Amino acid sequence: MAKEFVARGADLELKQIRKEFPGFVAIDNLDLHVPAGQFFALLGPSGCGKTTSLRLVAGLETPTKGKIFIGGKDVTSTKPHERPVNTVFQSYALFPHMSVLENVAFGLRQRKIDNPLVRAKEALNLVQLPHLADRRPQQLSGGQQQRVALARALVNRPSLLLLDEPLGALDLKLRREMQIELKAIQMEVGLTFLHVTHDQEEAMDMADTVAVMNLGHIEQMGAPEALYDRPKTVFVSKFLGQSNLLVGEVTSSSANSISIEVAGNKISVPKARAEKHKGKIAIGFRPEKATFLTKKPASSASTNVIGPGVILDIRFTGTSNQYLIEVPELGNITVFAQNIGQSPVIQLGEQVWISWAIEHSFGLSDLPAKSEKA
Repeated sequence: MAKEFVARGADLELKQIRKEFPGFVAIDNLDLHVPAGQFFALLGPSGCGKTTSLRLVAGLETPTKGKIFIGGKDVTSTKPHERPVNTVFQSYALFPHMSVLENVAFGLRQRKIDNPLVRAKEALNLVQLPHLADRRPQQLSGGQQQRVALARALVNRPSLLLLDEPLGALDLKLRREMQIELKAIQMEVGLTFLHVTHDQEEAMDMADTVAVMNLGHIEQMGAPEALYDRPKTVFVSKFLGQSNLLVGEVTSSSANSISIEVAGNKISVPKARAEKHKGKIAIGFRPEKATFLTKKPASSASTNVIGPGVILDIRFTGTSNQYLIEVPELGNITVFAQNIGQSPVIQLGEQVWISWAIEHSFGLSDLPAKSEKA
C-alpha cells in the first residue's frame, strides 16, 4: 500500500454546537470529540440530528452557534472544498459516462493535482478493484460501486472521512461484507472515520466508539460493548437491542446492591450498575441473559426470579428462539434461547418462571412510559 494513505487522520471537535431550522432545533448544545484515527459512529433514529451533525462537519450547513475544529484548526466558517474532509453517501453519485478509473481521478483533475491517474490507481488498489479500472459504473455490483465511491473519497487523502449511511442500499449479506472491508481499510489507512447510521448492528460491528443521539443531543457515548451491557437511559436500552424493564420503589439496600419490589417480586441490581439508588427506578435486563423453567427455581442471593408467566408467542429467528412471556402485573417479558438443537419449552400457554443473574441487571437514570415497560 502507498505510504501516502497511512496515518493522516485528524481529530474532530464540536464545541457547544446548536443548529436551528425554522420551527425546530435540530442540534442543541452538542459537545463531541473524535480522536484522530478512530472509527466513530453517530447512531440514532431519523430526525435525531446525526445527519445534520455530519453536514455541519462537511461544511454543507452552518451552525447557529458553536465551533467546529478539525486537527485543532477552527473550520466553522471554512468553505466545504477547503476542509480536509470527504464524504461517502448512500447514493454513490458515480458518473455513468466515465470509467471507474476516471471517476476516481475526477476530483484530482478538477484540482489540477499532478499524476491523477497514478493516484487513482493507488486508491483502487486500496479497495481491491484495480482489475475493474476500465469498466463503467453500471457494469459493477452495488458493493463494487460502493468501493469505487470510497476510493474516490480516499484518493484526495482527507484527514477525516464522513460516511453518511453508506451501506444502506446494499443487501444484508453484502452489507456485512462491506462492514468488514470498511473497518479493515480504516485501520490500514489510519484516517478518522465519522460514520452516520440508524443501523445499530452496523455501528456496533464497526465503530471503536458509538455516540447514541436522540432529539439533538448525545444520550450516551462509549465502546459498543459498554453501551450494550450497561445502558444508562431508557432510550439507549431500547434502541441498542431489546430490553425488559421493571419499575418499582427501592425497598432495600446492601453494601453492593439495591432492590425494588414489583408485584411481590424482589428485583436487585448491583449499585455499580445503577444510575439511581433511591426512589422509583427502572431495572432492566437483556432477553439473552435470561432463562426460564417450568418449575420455580430455588431462591438465590445471586439470581432474580419472576413468575409464573405464560408463553404467548414463540418466534424462530435462525440463531435463537424468541419467547414472549406474559407475567401478571409485570406485563410481557422477552427471553431469547440460543438455537442449539433443542428448546427449553415448545408449547404455547406453558407456565414458566424467568430468572437471570443479578450481575446482568442494570439500573436506568429515567423511567419508561407505560407502553415501554415490556
